[in-house]
Amino acid sequence: MSRILIVNGPNLNMLGKRELEIYGTETLDEMNKRLAEIAEELKLEVRFFQSNSEGDLINFIQNESPDAMGLIINPGALTHYSYALADAITAVDIETVEVHISNIYTREEFRHKSVISPVASGHLVGFGFYGYAMALSYFADMSKSD
Repeated sequence: MSRILIVNGPNLNMLGKRELEIYGTETLDEMNKRLAEIAEELKLEVRFFQSNSEGDLINFIQNESPDAMGLIINPGALTHYSYALADAITAVDIETVEVHISNIYTREEFRHKSVISPVASGHLVGFGFYGYAMALSYFADMSKSD
């Protein structure tokens, strides 16, 4: 079974509690439960990780990527400035899909730039939970072609 890492960055632990008009009422645990169900249907194994610490995210990616076929990452605000996170993704050479719950291009100007996108295979924004589900579907198709 192909293993996918689903990584969420700073403040995503606050889903369902903060800026409900942007992020909705679903908590991270609720979202992860739904994603685990979809992954099971798609015959994928998922490993979830969330941290508010850039270093912890980098360590997780470095330590877990050798046993994974793909990475789905919502870097949160690190999207806009974390060259260290981008370098970590490049260093481990893992197929990566960047996901954002909201459409970062229709929000504040500082959110319009992603330093992660250039090192990702794909970029899904503004689809809420479904961005993660689409990324899982992509990896399921990729695992069938291997």
